[in-house]
Amino acid sequence: MTRSVQALAYARPSALESSQVGAVLGLETAGGLTPRGAEAHPRFFAGFLSAPRIAARGLLAVADVAAARYYQRALLSSLDPVVTGNGDRLRFESFSGCCGVYARLDVLQEGLDGERTGHGTTNVDVNNPLRDALSRITADDPLHLRVGPDELAVTTLDGPVVEKKVPLPDRWLRGFAEAQVASAGFDLRAELTAAQAVAFLRSLPRGSGNAARGSQWVVASGSGLRPTTRPVPGAVCLPGPERLVALQRVLRHATALRVYGPPVADGAAAASAWEVVLPGMRLTLTLSPDSSRGFSGEGGVLEALATDDAAADAELVSVLLAWEPRIEPASLAGQSGLSAERVRAALTRLGTAGRVGYDLADAAYFHRELPYDADRAERHNPRLVAARELAGAGAVTLDGTLASVSSGDRRYQVRQSDGALTCTCQWWADYRGKRGPCKHALAVTMVRRGATVAGGVR
Repeated sequence: MTRSVQALAYARPSALESSQVGAVLGLETAGGLTPRGAEAHPRFFAGFLSAPRIAARGLLAVADVAAARYYQRALLSSLDPVVTGNGDRLRFESFSGCCGVYARLDVLQEGLDGERTGHGTTNVDVNNPLRDALSRITADDPLHLRVGPDELAVTTLDGPVVEKKVPLPDRWLRGFAEAQVASAGFDLRAELTAAQAVAFLRSLPRGSGNAARGSQWVVASGSGLRPTTRPVPGAVCLPGPERLVALQRVLRHATALRVYGPPVADGAAAASAWEVVLPGMRLTLTLSPDSSRGFSGEGGVLEALATDDAAADAELVSVLLAWEPRIEPASLAGQSGLSAERVRAALTRLGTAGRVGYDLADAAYFHRELPYDADRAERHNPRLVAARELAGAGAVTLDGTLASVSSGDRRYQVRQSDGALTCTCQWWADYRGKRGPCKHALAVTMVRRGATVAGGVR
């Protein structure tokens, strides 16, 4: 697994302290992007939380996922959560070490009482002493939240005094993009009351060993959710139910549970999302199709990455994002003059660079700029790299709807049928397109669309 090292430089550790205004939760920021450009320690918010105890537990849940590895458990360093200010809300995001669980806490406008939320994205320091302090918050006494340095420190910071260096796998970066693509294809499948949510989530296993292989399915019923032995229409896949354990942090405060998933297709395991609705907040966990299968290998972004059109469209669409909390493809199509299909492909490509996410509750994208070199996720995607090498080496021969691809000492047939490409390779035989196109089909797509492939990787 290719890894880079993410250096996070903070002015000081995040802490929960007492002050003249009461308890102050100071979340320190590392380098990030804002509308003003790159900043060493951006400031996004200063004000009170409307539900401090719930917010503390929600933040701990996001930190739990960042520190977890649900498959082949091992000790590893976790990356501090990412925070995005979208003008009317704060979004805290993380990914598990095994790349199979994506977590996000949205603290909405009604959950914040203070200055207008800033715009931008950065990492926030969540250290062990802070986790201990947050876990001891048991009452909703006034709690002042500061995301970024205080007013005095903004003008007096001479340089970082705390630095963390964390290994950052390329597949972790790809997971952000794949989770966003998967979520954009979800629909609301069930909405449970608070009592139903508590009963269902508390019935799930909380195993301490490696997650069991295989998938379970649930379907909405009058009493909430019930197991089903087969994926009937409207059913939602629950792969590795023990991976929802982080939701237990906020369960007693839930007002509802919303469950999202794609249409059932051939009974194959599928990703799903589980959103706990809280006063002024939402906590969402998105699960990969199998506990042993991270989002990074799903291949949902590869078609968009294989064309120069999507690259050019992404550049155009990116200037229209403006850190908006709700980005509607139809609106972007009107502003850019592109078709809705091309806008979605452009958003997929921007998602690969960490520049957009998807909010299921709003059924809309949102703008963020991940504070690391997320473009390397595209440069080091194995299938994409291999496809560009094949296309650049002249290994693709086109003949109408049929194409042949020479790879090593083998020749594979790629055929177009009903708008999709099939291949005679082992990858296609194993997955039948359920994990994105194989490298041969990608190479054919590149050649047919005239993508820039000279020299392999662009």
